[in-house]
Amino acid sequence: MFKKFLPFLLLFPHAVMAEFNYRVQNSNFTISQPSEFPHANKSYLYNYDRLRFLGDYSEDGFLFTLIGDGINYLGNGYVSSSSFEALQLQKSDTPFNTQSSFYNYEGGSAYAKLYRVYAGYEDEQNRVILGLQNITMGVGRIWTPTNLFNPKNSYALESDEIFGVAALAYTRYLSETSHVMVVASQKSNNTFKYGARYKTFLDFADFAIDVVSSNDTKMLGYEVEGNLADTGIELRSEGAYIKSTLKTTTNREEEREFYQAIIGADYGFVNGVTVVFEALYSSQKFSYEESILNLDSEVFSNLTYAKLSTGITLSYSLNLFLDASLLYIESFGDKNSRFISPNLTYTLNDFNSLTLGAMLYDGESSSEFAQSGNSYYFKWILSF
Repeated sequence: MFKKFLPFLLLFPHAVMAEFNYRVQNSNFTISQPSEFPHANKSYLYNYDRLRFLGDYSEDGFLFTLIGDGINYLGNGYVSSSSFEALQLQKSDTPFNTQSSFYNYEGGSAYAKLYRVYAGYEDEQNRVILGLQNITMGVGRIWTPTNLFNPKNSYALESDEIFGVAALAYTRYLSETSHVMVVASQKSNNTFKYGARYKTFLDFADFAIDVVSSNDTKMLGYEVEGNLADTGIELRSEGAYIKSTLKTTTNREEEREFYQAIIGADYGFVNGVTVVFEALYSSQKFSYEESILNLDSEVFSNLTYAKLSTGITLSYSLNLFLDASLLYIESFGDKNSRFISPNLTYTLNDFNSLTLGAMLYDGESSSEFAQSGNSYYFKWILSF
């Protein structure tokens, strides 16, 4: 179905180029990173550059968005490593290719990627979007167990950089405080995944019910989000009951049932410090081997190593130009371990920002994060 609409989506902006707004952003990372494979005892220093084109059109309710990337890796050691081979195998779960083949050259590799492309219509009561897009479910800041379309990955270098889904999404606004959303997305094997969400405000909080269904997975979830009286504290929770067919370490497939939920709170202090707390509970935990076997599963992001994890983020504007943030996650498995990600961002002007950051792992042997090595990076974002 989406193959038929793709030419339309690509040609649409040419017909309205006079109203087409665009901008260009270049994100450049210099990264020191260990091998992603445990016990490899290797590290790499390389450069990752993403040149992104963002274009959008909107008039009389009609809208169109196109986001495309040109991506380059420079660093002979990394490009020839097993870690890079694994990266090349990552594909979007869509019925059409969203990225080109990798072009390898001396010391580097490059490719092009279609990040988002969708068109639609919106008025006061309706919103319909067709194309490669992001489907939003859940209220979590660190984890989103109900989102089986575009789950957040807080352990990644860029947690919000996730593959889009090829979908038709329709939202009906029932009132100022309630709406219904239905989604049909097509996967790479041409089967469909369906989702629905009903959200409304009831006296003191927003409530939502989420449903997702595909050939391999069924999910029923909830969302709650509201303010704690007049304290300024925002409370939230979401949970999901999931039934999914997963591969096992004995080369079989079996249906697994489990429940996951988060509770969280946000608070902004008058001195500019913002605190976000979140706790994730899972009725089942999964081994590293099980996660690797199910990399292509719809519930891969839900395959947690521990039944309980907690996370906290702190952010503070030191001055008009300098911002600091910290993400700390503690995994309460058989042996505790932790993930720590601090960063410092200097905004030079409206077009340039510089970030110095790290992703640090600590824990006892055989714990969740003990098998990962520390990474360090310098990021420069140029917008024009």
